[in-house]
Amino acid sequence: MESYIQISKINDFIFCPRSVYLHTIYDNFHKKSYQRTPQIAGTIAHESIDTGAYSSRKRYLMGKEVYSDELSLCGKIDIYDLQTKTLIERKRKVVKIYDGYKYQLYAQMACMREMGFEIETLKIHSLSDNKSYILDMPNEEEWQKFIDIVERVNNFSVAEAKILADSKKCAQCIYQPLCHPL
Repeated sequence: MESYIQISKINDFIFCPRSVYLHTIYDNFHKKSYQRTPQIAGTIAHESIDTGAYSSRKRYLMGKEVYSDELSLCGKIDIYDLQTKTLIERKRKVVKIYDGYKYQLYAQMACMREMGFEIETLKIHSLSDNKSYILDMPNEEEWQKFIDIVERVNNFSVAEAKILADSKKCAQCIYQPLCHPL
């Protein structure tokens, strides 16, 4: 059986590869037992997408499940505007466009294109200040970086990981209580 990578794990992997592994430990726990305020706020921010309450207009696809056999990816998009062919990823608060945000959108775009949708614009929307950031389509070099990350996620083994702890990131990580630097 072929294994698919959840699109949301790409951003997690870039933050810290161990978080992808540690997330699986919590899979059977109730989210309230491990999520912190930012994760809870993010879940609340996505409720309008998950419930289809963002808009009743037919031009928007919301929370659509997507997949790519070619890249072994699966997940959900936030919003796709059928009229403008814009793929939109919503974040609670954007202070910087991180690679993880871009690669998450690239993964969604790859899935959507493989499923027959045209993508002309990539956008990240910050809910807290209602700002939108249009991303350039990936050039060949940027696309290869994305493909390399997908391959790294797919081949990741926590037993082989030699990850240097980043105290700033570790302090923000919800999995920190389970994590011990190698």
